[in-house]
Amino acid sequence: MIVNSYDPDKRKFLSAVSHGAIFLSATVLSVGIPVVTMLVSDDPVVKDNARESINFHINVWFYGVLFGLLCWVVVGWPLLGLLFIVHWVMPILAIRHCLRDPDQPFTYPFLFRLL
Repeated sequence: MIVNSYDPDKRKFLSAVSHGAIFLSATVLSVGIPVVTMLVSDDPVVKDNARESINFHINVWFYGVLFGLLCWVVVGWPLLGLLFIVHWVMPILAIRHCLRDPDQPFTYPFLFRLL
């Protein structure tokens, strides 16, 4: 029988903070929150959530630039609107998942994972 020795409240908090950092994405420094969390935590679930949050940041920035460039061709405006919705909804779902099931890392769908 494996006993989980990690503090569930700390796990919930650090995982939620990692995913919630995207709400500060107007500052490029927002990615620093999950980076620091990943470096200082020894909890594997927190590290997985922080890594997933970093990948989400990178994807949001990449698609923001791509869709912004496509605005010159008009098709970018609806895509930017969709990205805006995804940018707000997915982290809320991630935080909700981390608070309800702290022992399972959240995985964003349809991401290109660099880490």
